[in-house]
Amino acid sequence: MSEEFNQQRRGFLGTAAFGLLATQVGLMGNAEAAPVVQDSPPSDRGITNAGTRFSTLKQLNAGVLNVGYAEAGPADGYPILLLHGWPYDIHAFVDVAPILAAAGYRVIIPHLRGYGTTRFLSADTLRNGQQSVFTADAIAFMDALKVDKAVVAGFDWGARIANTLAALWPKRFTALVSVSGYLIGSQEVNRKPLPPKAELQWWYQYYFATERGEAGYRQYTHEFARLIWELASPQWKFDDATFARSAASLDNPDHVAISISNYRWRLGLAPSEAKYEALEQKLAQFPNITVPTITMEGDANGAPHPDPKVYAKKFLGKYEHRHLTGGIGHNLPQEAPRAFAQAVLDVAKLVAR
Repeated sequence: MSEEFNQQRRGFLGTAAFGLLATQVGLMGNAEAAPVVQDSPPSDRGITNAGTRFSTLKQLNAGVLNVGYAEAGPADGYPILLLHGWPYDIHAFVDVAPILAAAGYRVIIPHLRGYGTTRFLSADTLRNGQQSVFTADAIAFMDALKVDKAVVAGFDWGARIANTLAALWPKRFTALVSVSGYLIGSQEVNRKPLPPKAELQWWYQYYFATERGEAGYRQYTHEFARLIWELASPQWKFDDATFARSAASLDNPDHVAISISNYRWRLGLAPSEAKYEALEQKLAQFPNITVPTITMEGDANGAPHPDPKVYAKKFLGKYEHRHLTGGIGHNLPQEAPRAFAQAVLDVAKLVAR
């Protein structure tokens, strides 16, 4: 791996080092092009009210988990897997799912380990939050559903998982929508310090590295999550009911352990679990993504995120970057559901069935 790309990877952890104010760019294939700029007015922020929920959740044993998930659309439709992030839940897609289902797709939205109704099958299983366990969980989940191929889309942790699936299993995960682009990481690159302004953006990562931080997150889980929502989406005026709908998923008994494990692993303060090491080694090579991809970014994302110029060349297939205006923050599917759903529909059209 070149030193140039090492520097780019460091940018994925704190984009102040790579110019948060840089002009957004978009590519089709490997040729530079102007970004697709879409207006996403406030009226698009939540098509339905906070009383709308995924009313019926299903449960399925898959790998080490009993996974809780929502499903919409025809059972014989081409599958679309939607993956949420931290500290959010499946309701980030509550307005996206009906749009995709109405277009004839089978929409599948699982709670990640440590969220909602997803539970570990054994009390003895390590509550591990390292990068590759979520990849393994997703593969086991799709195997249990007997789904051979799917379009995959996500944001935050969900975008990272979607990246890993599309990179390592392009014949199964046939197209990708990724908010904030290429997010695959490694402990080795994460060890290298960033400039101070970039490090500042990861304040909670360092808080979680301490016993005080773990105790604080356990005691104030909802308050902490709300603060993250506000910082990551500073122009999103969500109400108490909207937050409470998702915050209930953070009451999962394993949520704190998984969250703390994830951020400590990133800093090299928690070791990789041996059975996932081979998968982690593949991801540490930063594999290219060859399936059709649309990356997206909102103009008011307050969370650490890379500049599209940093990651564009990692996408070798048909590729487009979409920059959303109108004060759209980190939780892009929930803040701009029509724009996110349209990206999924557009990339799904490129899939050979």
